[in-house]
Amino acid sequence: MDTLPERPWLAHYPPGVPAELDLSDAGTLVDLIDDGLRRHAARPAALFLGATTRFGTIDRDAVALSAWLQQQGVVPGTRVALMMPNVPQYLVAIAAVLRIGGVVVNVNPLYTPRELEHQLRDAGAEVIVLLENFAATLQAVIAQTPVRHVLLASTGDMLPAWKGRLVDFAVRHVRRMVPEFSLPLDGGRSVTRWRDAIGQGRGQTVRPVVVRPDDVAFLQYTGGTTGVSKGAVLLHRNIVANVRQCEAWFAPRLQAFGTEPLTGVCALPLYHIFALTLSFFLGVRLGMRLILIPNPRDLPALVDALRGQRFHLFPGVNTLFNALANDAAFARLDFSALAVSNGGGMAVQRATAERWLRVTGCPIAEGYGLSETSPVATANRLDLHEFTGTIGMPVPSTEIAIRDDEGRDLPLGEAGEICIRGPQVMAGYWQRPDETAKVMSADGFFRSGDIGVMDERGQVRIVDRKKDMILVSGFNVYPNEIEQVASMHPGVLECAAVGMPDEHSGEAVWLHVVRRDPAVDEREIAEHCRRHLTGYKCPRRIEFHESLPRSNVGKILRRELRRPA
Repeated sequence: MDTLPERPWLAHYPPGVPAELDLSDAGTLVDLIDDGLRRHAARPAALFLGATTRFGTIDRDAVALSAWLQQQGVVPGTRVALMMPNVPQYLVAIAAVLRIGGVVVNVNPLYTPRELEHQLRDAGAEVIVLLENFAATLQAVIAQTPVRHVLLASTGDMLPAWKGRLVDFAVRHVRRMVPEFSLPLDGGRSVTRWRDAIGQGRGQTVRPVVVRPDDVAFLQYTGGTTGVSKGAVLLHRNIVANVRQCEAWFAPRLQAFGTEPLTGVCALPLYHIFALTLSFFLGVRLGMRLILIPNPRDLPALVDALRGQRFHLFPGVNTLFNALANDAAFARLDFSALAVSNGGGMAVQRATAERWLRVTGCPIAEGYGLSETSPVATANRLDLHEFTGTIGMPVPSTEIAIRDDEGRDLPLGEAGEICIRGPQVMAGYWQRPDETAKVMSADGFFRSGDIGVMDERGQVRIVDRKKDMILVSGFNVYPNEIEQVASMHPGVLECAAVGMPDEHSGEAVWLHVVRRDPAVDEREIAEHCRRHLTGYKCPRRIEFHESLPRSNVGKILRRELRRPA
């Protein structure tokens, strides 16, 4: 077995991408926002429901909202929760909170009351900005949270007046997407509508605040490596570094467009770290227009939003790429400008990557990261057209080590825990030093909880999460490998492999399948797997479903499939 050379990926780095970045003067997210919003003021920043919002408008409204937030008592360090889908107000709110030193707490709008209460209480959020569609959820728990000020937005707030009224009427009364709610005003709480808050802040002076690179910018909640929901503390310098790393990685590919304004598809939710960094902050930095998709599961609406548009960047997860690549209407769109299809959040499957390439002509460049790494840690080269099955190599100024359970570096080709060191790695978990100690090594590496193998080119292949590994008769079986093989069968649309108890082997493989071809049966898939997998890896049981359970970003939830076992 080869020993680990010093940073083997550098010998295979993409042309034009530096191995190290000078981040000594990178500043804060406030610097990035101020520069981007003002430098690109005249450019379109967002396209939402057919209406364009310019960077200058976001800047103007963010100043007004900053003033209003200060009137409510927001000072540096105050946690402000944002609970919205992809709407223009999100862009304004992030800029407003960060500029006055506040800490953004991103909240999944689909949370149950129990989940929302936990996050608001754990973060100590005193202010929440949310779309009215989710106010009923807040109503159920607000009395048990520290929230004192509620800012209610509606879908049409930042649309032209006539269109905004029409959209709000349709959302509230036709589609009935706003459940009845009554937020209590006892205990000194206030409830303000978005337009009223902007109006009250307009013309007011924003008190100057000093924001430093080591100040907290986000509490990004995640299950982490242990499953306990906790806030990853991301500093201004963490996310600025990752924006610069992504910019450096994408630059050689995007330079071909010269001065043409860029457009990115923002179908992943902005409350998720993937879209937050690669869509919002990179978009502000580059002056990139975002096509905001509030509900990526509504494929007809998503396709309609892209129709007639030239778009250059498309971050996504495997399930989204797979669904679109199988959609006839999507295949008729204009892909002539698509330069970067960036896959992350879950493993990209070969069948999906090949189908996407056939439809769009743009290969999916799979990357890897976590909330704890702001998020991007590795990426595939953008000049590759073949599917590599890897998560690529470390982005600039980043180191990857593959380590055993005792923290020792493993030789190339051996499976171990993927450990990450770089300027994008979080400061720790919010008020959980014990959890922080579990994942941070003495030499500054973050233990990801993912099992991977590094090859001689410095490329890393994930074999799976520690907790997802299936132990069959003492042999390690990694679900990703089973899924990659099964998904290559032409009758399989998507699949997920989990372990189930077995009295003979301890565990056996249980494969859950959504069919592309209704005629395909268990026997066909079993034979296909037997041709490509050694015996102990073959599914003992194959079950068909209409759909598979997913997280808020479309990641298949294996734990939900394991429960019946």
